Amino acid sequence: MFKTTLLLATFLPAFLSKSNGWNDKIGWTASMDAFKSKIISSGKPGMLVIHKSWCGACKALKPKFAESKEIEEAAEGFVLFNALDDDEPAGAEYKPDGGYIPRILFLNGKGEVVPELVNKGRDSYKYYYPSVNDVVKGMKNALEHIENVKEEL
Repeated sequence: MFKTTLLLATFLPAFLSKSNGWNDKIGWTASMDAFKSKIISSGKPGMLVIHKSWCGACKALKPKFAESKEIEEAAEGFVLFNALDDDEPAGAEYKPDGGYIPRILFLNGKGEVVPELVNKGRDSYKYYYPSVNDVVKGMKNALEHIENVKEEL
């Protein structure tokens, strides 16, 4: 009994987190529906990471993302969903400038993609964040932007 409890306590969070190896310490939501629902109920903005298992750029970013304490800390201000392969949501709003991968999109407190939240300085592939520094800057920018929009309402 003790061994079973210990195994569940050790491995169950990793299975439930839906990190897909992108950082098990982050509280990822389990589905797109849960992601949008939690955004709306919590009022927190959302961060959607869209990637594919076969993608070279995704494989390059994944370990950097997984090891980053800065991303872990910034993630506390967001509801997060990790969309791997078939979990990618359908709809043009999730491909604002194309269907390339990886893409990181930010959603407002209503669960809507905020298309103007891009990786600043990029003329193409505006939702591609190739480094931890880019991701963290994007997260800070998203929090600031979404908070400013709330204040204006």
